[in-house]
Amino acid sequence: MGKPKKDSRTRNWTFIVYPESAIENWREIIDEYHVPWVESPMHDKDVNPDGEIKKNHWHVMVMFSSNKTYDQIREITMKVRATNPQKVANAKGMVRYFVHMDNPEKFQYLKSDIVAHAGADIESYLAASSSERYELIREMLEFVEQNDIMEMKELLVYAMRERYDDWFPLLCDNSAYIVEMFVKSNRYGKRNLDERNN
Repeated sequence: MGKPKKDSRTRNWTFIVYPESAIENWREIIDEYHVPWVESPMHDKDVNPDGEIKKNHWHVMVMFSSNKTYDQIREITMKVRATNPQKVANAKGMVRYFVHMDNPEKFQYLKSDIVAHAGADIESYLAASSSERYELIREMLEFVEQNDIMEMKELLVYAMRERYDDWFPLLCDNSAYIVEMFVKSNRYGKRNLDERNN
């Protein structure tokens, strides 16, 4: 009995779209398949190892509910004039790569510039890991201390306007308690110091 054939199909596929070669309505063509898909920010600051700027491009990931063959996806990429498709080993890793979240040596694109199409849910992919979350909390606490923040509102307004991609979601979802305790402690500590000095 021979070795079982390796299944070359998978649910998630990726390819690259170059503005100069793609057809104008490439997004609409992918939309017509009615499957969730994700579009990276325009990668216009990627650099080759020799320092040369790479051609502008978008990364795309299409996410089907069942396995698809290479040829089925190649049909899509040919229609939009994109590169040959590649299997996605890990959807979370791919979405994070769209903004180079785990590649600090590369240009950091904005998470808010990722476009989710046809109901693609990518929030869980972009959520900070435990170590990233602790680092962001440390940044917020240092900001509170360095800027003498006395009210939680000040920090929330700053996060909403200046750190919408990282601090703001953490404050809304799961880190507000510890940060608010720190802000209160800062306020009461300053008040006690003022009273002692008067």
